[in-house]
Amino acid sequence: MRKWVIGMILALSMVGGASAQGADIEDVINRQMDAFKADDFSTAFTFASPNIRNMFRTPENFGRMVAQGYPMVWRPAEIEYLDLREEGGSLKQTIRIVDQKGGVHLLDYSMIETPDGWKINGVQILQAPDVST
Repeated sequence: MRKWVIGMILALSMVGGASAQGADIEDVINRQMDAFKADDFSTAFTFASPNIRNMFRTPENFGRMVAQGYPMVWRPAEIEYLDLREEGGSLKQTIRIVDQKGGVHLLDYSMIETPDGWKINGVQILQAPDVST
């Protein structure tokens, strides 16, 4: 019985930790999207990982890439957080975004934890499921 109680306490603490991570990750993504909505590419750039910042060098380059390659992220109409999972040593947050024209997009955000908190280390557009009416 004692082992069962200890096991339950450990399981619940792990769920609580994952829940806190999820909330922190959602906060980072939300704050970056809010910055994009305001065309504040300097702030949006701060939520990118060091690798992404090195790749694009300036907030302007980064903003141009997002506006052209990820318009659904730049101007989302609706955001829904789906699953958060560990994959290949990093956490991936799947998001469903409805764009300004009503198009549905699924994206995977690769997240890494840095000394400055969670950062976005890349975004992959996933194949959206077919929706038949």
